[in-house]
Amino acid sequence: MRPEPVPAEPRHPDPDVGLATLRTRLAWRRTALAVGVVAVLTARLALAGGTLGAVVVVLAGLGWLAVLVVTLPGLGGPLARRPGRPGPALPLVALSSAGFAGLGVLLVLASMR
Repeated sequence: MRPEPVPAEPRHPDPDVGLATLRTRLAWRRTALAVGVVAVLTARLALAGGTLGAVVVVLAGLGWLAVLVVTLPGLGGPLARRPGRPGPALPLVALSSAGFAGLGVLLVLASMR
């Protein structure tokens, strides 16, 4: 006769499993909103800049659109994939932040002429 297996201790599920995904999704939405606000403020500053201002407005819009596409799950962002796999969202947001800083410096230097 085979000995009966000893029942394992019941595992208590982590009560925060569903909320972590929700918090992550909300954090990416806030990030996309913040980048959108920065893009609008950059565009507002650039509108008085003539041709250079138009280029800055287009670059700011493209940066914001890229962040939207990568971060929002409905548009194929990182939350649409399996959790735990690194995606391009964080490096793209970092690059767009540096790009907006560069555009701001460019606009300030252009206004000093």
